[in-house]
Amino acid sequence: MSGPFEPRAATDIAQLIANYPLAWLVSRAFHASPLPLLAETDARGAVVALVGHCALRNALVADFRADPHGLILFNGPAGYVPTALLSRPDWAPTWNYAVLRFTVEVEFIGDETRDAIEQLVAKMEGGGWSTASLGPRYEKMLDQIIAFRAHVRSVEHSFKLGQDESVEGFGEIVAGHSDRTLAKWMEGQR
Repeated sequence: MSGPFEPRAATDIAQLIANYPLAWLVSRAFHASPLPLLAETDARGAVVALVGHCALRNALVADFRADPHGLILFNGPAGYVPTALLSRPDWAPTWNYAVLRFTVEVEFIGDETRDAIEQLVAKMEGGGWSTASLGPRYEKMLDQIIAFRAHVRSVEHSFKLGQDESVEGFGEIVAGHSDRTLAKWMEGQR
C-alpha cells in the first residue's frame, strides 16, 4: 500500500470494520440499507468477504437475487479539524476520516443465517446476552431473515488522518482534538 492516505496494513481495514460494523449495503437498483457486517479475512488479514443478514422483505433481497453486484460503504472515525487547534495562522481547517468502499458480489446463504446472527450477537454483546433469551420467538424471527456473504471484488479506502500534516501540526491536532477516538486513529496511522 502506498500514498499518504493509505492504511498502514491490510489489518487496519479489518479493524475499521470491527470498530464500525454498521455499513450501507447498496444494490445496483439503488436500494440501500444500513446493516451490521462482520469481516472474513485471509491469512494476511485482508478482507475477502463481509457477512450479514437482513429481512427477507428488504428490497435488497430481490435486487441481489436479480443482480448480485453492489457496494458496501463504511464510515469510520471522522471529525472536523478546526484552525484553533494549530498555532499556524496560515493553516486551513480540514476534515479527518477513515472510510471504506467495497465492490461486492452478494451470495445469499440461508443455511448459515442462524450462525451469522449468533456471530454478530457474540461480537456485539460480548457474552452479555444470548438469542436463547428470545425463546420460541427466535425461530419465528429466523423464518423472516436471510444471511448473505458479500464477496469482495475490490476495495477503495481513504484513511485521511493527518498523515500530510507537519510533525508539529500533527502533534497539535492529536493533543487538542476533542474526539479522542479520532486522535487515537490518527496516532495509529502516523
